[in-house]
Amino acid sequence: MSSAASASVFSHLPGPLAPPPPTPMLSTLLRHRLTATASSSPTHSTPLRLRALVAAAMSSSSASAPHGGRKPNRLAAEHSPYLLQHAHNPVDWYPWGDEAFQKARAKDVPIFLSIGYSTCHWCHVMEVESFENEEVAKLLNDWFVSIKVDREERPDVDKVYMTYVSALHGGGGWPLSVFLSPDLKPLMGGTYFPPDDKYGRPGFKTVLRKVKEAWETKREALERSGNLVIEQLRDALSAKASSQDVPNDLAVVSVDQCVEQLASRYDPKFGGFGSAPKFPRPVEDYIMLYKFRKHMEAGKESEALNIKKMVTHTLDCMARGGVHDHVGGGFHRYSVDECWHVPHFEKMLYDQGQIVNVYLDTFLITGDEYYSIVARDILDYLRRDMIGKEGEIFSAEDADSAEYEGAPRKKEGAFYVWTSKEIEDTLGENAELFKNHYYVKSSGNCDLSPMSDPHNEFSCKNVLIERKPAFSMASKCGKSLDEYSQILGDCRQKLFDVRSKRPRPHLDDKVIVSWNGLAISAFARASQILKSGPSGTIFNFPVTGCYPVEYLEVAENAANFIKEKLYDACSKRLNHSYRNGPSKAPGFLDDYAFLISGLLDLYEFGGKIEWLLWAVQLQVTQDELFLDKQGGGYFNTPGEDPSVLLRVKEDYDGAEPSGNSVAAINLIRLSSIFDASKSTGYKCNVEHLLAVFETRLRQLSIALPLMCCAADMLSVPSRKQVVLVGQKGSEEFQDMVAATFSLYDPNRTVIQIDPRNTEEMEFWDNNNANIAQMARSSPLGKPAVAHVCQDFKCSPPVTSPGALRGLLNKTLVAASSA
Repeated sequence: MSSAASASVFSHLPGPLAPPPPTPMLSTLLRHRLTATASSSPTHSTPLRLRALVAAAMSSSSASAPHGGRKPNRLAAEHSPYLLQHAHNPVDWYPWGDEAFQKARAKDVPIFLSIGYSTCHWCHVMEVESFENEEVAKLLNDWFVSIKVDREERPDVDKVYMTYVSALHGGGGWPLSVFLSPDLKPLMGGTYFPPDDKYGRPGFKTVLRKVKEAWETKREALERSGNLVIEQLRDALSAKASSQDVPNDLAVVSVDQCVEQLASRYDPKFGGFGSAPKFPRPVEDYIMLYKFRKHMEAGKESEALNIKKMVTHTLDCMARGGVHDHVGGGFHRYSVDECWHVPHFEKMLYDQGQIVNVYLDTFLITGDEYYSIVARDILDYLRRDMIGKEGEIFSAEDADSAEYEGAPRKKEGAFYVWTSKEIEDTLGENAELFKNHYYVKSSGNCDLSPMSDPHNEFSCKNVLIERKPAFSMASKCGKSLDEYSQILGDCRQKLFDVRSKRPRPHLDDKVIVSWNGLAISAFARASQILKSGPSGTIFNFPVTGCYPVEYLEVAENAANFIKEKLYDACSKRLNHSYRNGPSKAPGFLDDYAFLISGLLDLYEFGGKIEWLLWAVQLQVTQDELFLDKQGGGYFNTPGEDPSVLLRVKEDYDGAEPSGNSVAAINLIRLSSIFDASKSTGYKCNVEHLLAVFETRLRQLSIALPLMCCAADMLSVPSRKQVVLVGQKGSEEFQDMVAATFSLYDPNRTVIQIDPRNTEEMEFWDNNNANIAQMARSSPLGKPAVAHVCQDFKCSPPVTSPGALRGLLNKTLVAASSA
């Protein structure tokens, strides 16, 4: 904390203990202010040091009847799966809202705020250890007003207090545990606390007693500190730019610096850009592939190939690792070791959508079908397990589950791990082949790194991992790759059937607009990019091998669900999430920006003008609600809820990209669609946004890889336009669309237009007369004509996919020659 008084009260209490995800990196000055007097706080534990605590925590869970016969608390009336998980705790929980705030003011006591999400492993641990504990509950009920928040339902509330804890301790994580004054100012915070004093560290009950004592004896200092912290955070996180001018060198400097820093962190043995624990951070791969393209355009083939090698090796290691669910498809949250082997087993929608797009881009660059198959693996997992009856895409699956029906406790990874005997009993004569391929051992295989399983939680258990590629293993067995792959696929299908009989991990069936936007983008892009694969490809389980157009239907169904259930056509506003009805939370910046991005992809890849029209309208609403018209950039909230103390201008591209980065790219894409009058307005907003974050782009570009790309996109004098004119439903037209997307080009806008469609022609007449004229003047009698425009000139129209591919390739060669 920033005041010596409060620091002296809490300096002996533990800092965050949960494994920290990548969190926003605050300014050096702010962090210095907030941590100068808290230097005695312990540093973060790794996930490994905490496994011993979990074993004791989860084993203490009672095998008695659910909820122990307790009456439900206030959370029973909520829709959030996370809040409902705590509806029978003996803690007198309140949801975030005026009732809780008024109770704290009336009792004149601090608030204990606990934030997590339904698939959070460590949140489950703290519930079992503390919130189900009658003694702890009595302390909370007597001395505090306790509030439980689902961070996925209220990311605005989470952002305020996660930012505080991250600045205070140098990192954060969930569960987030923060003590507040009745006016919601932070007093002290951390993440996971064990219930009792252990390992020389105070437990949660000790923390509660110390906070109560400090509130009663040093209240004035605490409240003064809370006010000061919020003011410092507000100043640091609402940067403004007086000028809209972006220096000419900003794009090159930020992109080059970010790529150089990532390359310096590259792990040549196991891939990835950093050490354990290893989180997929797709924005890192995105900027590396973006720079690959820039190098190719500049004729720097050697530099380009070096970047491509880093990305492909990383994606290969991820796909072969245990972080990838080989039996059911999709990717887990992260690996605890450096070799992508033993994961934290939850699956998050935001990971799946972004990872698909990275594999799709790599497929386009390499032509290697392996990457397209991994993309299908993820998409088919989502289609099978994560989509509701109305097309909505659910949020996440838990890491924990019971080992068997009626088990007294849940264990992390129980649904996903295997004993050698289970595999032998299931696969029979193919068991040895499968075990050799996936490094299955009777003693368990979590031995590749000292970090994988130091407390022997997975003794005699196996997390499937491919240590060698299939072609080398097939050769060793004397089989063709097709035969070998077919055997593995059949084995995975059998194991999937056995696994399906196990108790399933909890499914968080909440629908979040922003995460659906990321998935919509992935499905829409896959619908065309995967057409570039060779015909006659053989797919093996868990890949279904559907025709790519089916992915477009998934994307459109998800978009329609949001439009029908989470969008008010009168106010033009979004709600943030849906479960048994829309949530109380409004749409946030990420919801608008990510959905607009998905809708632009739906239009470019699918061709329906309705998605472009909606994207344009949502951009208008986004500007009205979040744009700082004087200072530049976008706030993360509308600023209409007085209980949310900070309006942050988020810039960190972490596990999810920042709303400002995605918004910047959206504006650039929109500017290339409209005529000069409207295009200028979009570009001005991007320039002002980048000016806000100029210092960060220069000094800490590795934190903003996607925004670095946006800066470079803006610097391109004329974004390439591919205008496809013709009969959209015809096979010839669809072949031209597929040809357009058969090459990787992040600086390309695709416009599909059917001159016979009155609504479309009216739109273009009103918004870009040049496009309308191009449509009217296209050769008659041709079902599909393509115009490629760049550097303020258009090439002669072409009418065949081969000619279009040649023209697009020619523009890349021409750029390289220049």
